[in-house]
Amino acid sequence: MQCVTPALSHLAQGFAFCGLAAPVNLANFSLVRVRQPVSPISYPSHLTFRTWVPAAAMVASLMTACSPVAPTQPSAVTAPQKVAVFPDFIADPNESLNRKLWAFNEGLLLGIMQPTSRAYRTVVPLPARRSIKDFTRNITYPGRLLNHLLQGRWNGAGDESLRFLANTTVGVGGLFDVASRWKIPKSDADFGQTFGSWGWQPKTYLMLPLLGPSDDRHALGLALDELAEPWNYEFPYVLASYGTTYDRLSDKTETAAQFTRSQADPYVGVKYAWTYATKDQAPEWLSRGQKDLTTLQTLGAALIQCQDPKFIEREREMSVSLPSTGREMKFSCWLQPTPAPLVYVAPGLGSHRLSAPSLSLAESLYQKGYSVVTTTGVFHPEFMERASTADLPGYPPTDCHDLLVELTAIDQMLEKKYPSRFGQRAFVGFSMGGFQALYLAAHEKRQEPGLIHFDRYVAINPPVDLNCGDAALDRYYAAPLAWPIGERQQRINNAVHKVAKLGGMATVSAAEPPFDAIESEFLVGLSFRLTLRDTIYSSQMRHNRGVLQVPLSRWRREASYHEIFNFSFQDYFEQFVAPYYRSRGIGRQDFEREMNLKIYQNTLRAQTKVRAVINRNDFLLSAADTAWLKATLGQSRLKIFAEGGHLGNLASAPVQDAIHQSLSGLK
Repeated sequence: MQCVTPALSHLAQGFAFCGLAAPVNLANFSLVRVRQPVSPISYPSHLTFRTWVPAAAMVASLMTACSPVAPTQPSAVTAPQKVAVFPDFIADPNESLNRKLWAFNEGLLLGIMQPTSRAYRTVVPLPARRSIKDFTRNITYPGRLLNHLLQGRWNGAGDESLRFLANTTVGVGGLFDVASRWKIPKSDADFGQTFGSWGWQPKTYLMLPLLGPSDDRHALGLALDELAEPWNYEFPYVLASYGTTYDRLSDKTETAAQFTRSQADPYVGVKYAWTYATKDQAPEWLSRGQKDLTTLQTLGAALIQCQDPKFIEREREMSVSLPSTGREMKFSCWLQPTPAPLVYVAPGLGSHRLSAPSLSLAESLYQKGYSVVTTTGVFHPEFMERASTADLPGYPPTDCHDLLVELTAIDQMLEKKYPSRFGQRAFVGFSMGGFQALYLAAHEKRQEPGLIHFDRYVAINPPVDLNCGDAALDRYYAAPLAWPIGERQQRINNAVHKVAKLGGMATVSAAEPPFDAIESEFLVGLSFRLTLRDTIYSSQMRHNRGVLQVPLSRWRREASYHEIFNFSFQDYFEQFVAPYYRSRGIGRQDFEREMNLKIYQNTLRAQTKVRAVINRNDFLLSAADTAWLKATLGQSRLKIFAEGGHLGNLASAPVQDAIHQSLSGLK
């Protein structure tokens, strides 16, 4: 299969949904070295749907690569595209029921919690909400004290007792956290943690109604935590408990909603994030091998965030009926109050219109005075099921035409709804969206009448030859096969575990990220495989071509995901895409020809509306590809950064400035 994407954008989101601490910045090589904490990191048993949201790390969907049964692995590194390597994860024997409970929770989140929380945050100012949280933590002190004692953590019990005394007296009943101002340490403890200290390892994943992800150990711990809260024993006060729970939720609903709306399968992303985030032990931080700068920098794409956390709240979600499919397709927009140029943002093949890179780029453009529309990538199930005229994506002429039909319909609707509101139009695409920007620019004069023309095409980190991406991505995914077979699984698990703990660790010091070359290559390769998994599953659910042997089910996906993960990118092309298009009269030679932009060199050289921004060490661009871009676009239309990997520096100020400069002249 010949497609690439910034799939790392959704690595962050699933784990961000599980809400740990602020993300560690891996975008630059010498940014972080993990210092193992003096005391173990605490993951309270109430890390459920109501609290697993605010912050970040990388793994999220990364862990959706897992499967309940490990595939047979060969003893030698041969035909790596045939080998699937998986982290271990918690068993999910009740997947069908759990998924139905997840659907209920998701409906509650999007239908009730998100809209009411926005109203609540508008009415109740931040200082008041902070006081409510401080009061809640203070009044639940007895439960923490009890669990510290049960674990024999005397220092923690002492610290929490001092905090309770200070906040109850000077802090006016706990409404103000004076203990933190006095540098008295916090020390969380709950029954889930206590059970872990006694040796109980979780065995079964659970999805709790209203509360969200959990497991056998933490679910019982949560029940006991509730019993330990003193205000649950008197009727008037239990209502206050519900109110404080709602207050805690209100600050997390936007991140949770963004995650559930943008992921192809948010259920599985949360499940595997939970597996590693709740581990009691710390991972082995020592990196045994050499570092790989390119993939380390690429991991930075997983940590991209909006500068203004309220930017997504200003999103207008609209839908348009597409003449090509007759279905409604959603899009997101941020419109300036006065006439302004309109920029369409196209993400990578596995990215949603609300993915973090899309939102970050939209925010940057909006702040510069542009109206912005974000669209969903052609390999995301939302696009495949609503806008694609093919059974499955992968052929650029069809994919780009379907995208152009969608953009035309959106543009016509917006122009009708907001007449004289928009100036010139620009198409800005990154990763696969960047390839599409160049492809559409090359075909502009040959496109069908009535389809939209753009005044500027901007390609960010675009691949040039999609064929060359297959080998790199499959090789990265198979990187752990270089480890001795006896220690391979443990080291795979440890790489994912490190990512999880980085997301929850507040204390880091400047040095190198704790991943060696094999680890960082594997994490990048695995993130791209997640996109392929979702693509194959969604396409075969709609039009099953009989390649998969395991029956497909909406509610039970583990077995089919296990089988799908044994398909490489090259397998996808050979066994799914090529046969389908061959049945439509498109031969292998014609297909291969459209995978490479170099056949359009003369057209792109003459297309003065094209701009490109690339990184020299992007693993999806060979040295020959970079040289071709320089020869085709020249120095005036091409900006090259020395480092950044694939999209790892997308949110950096120099890259943002280069993108803005590429749009100069439109206003």
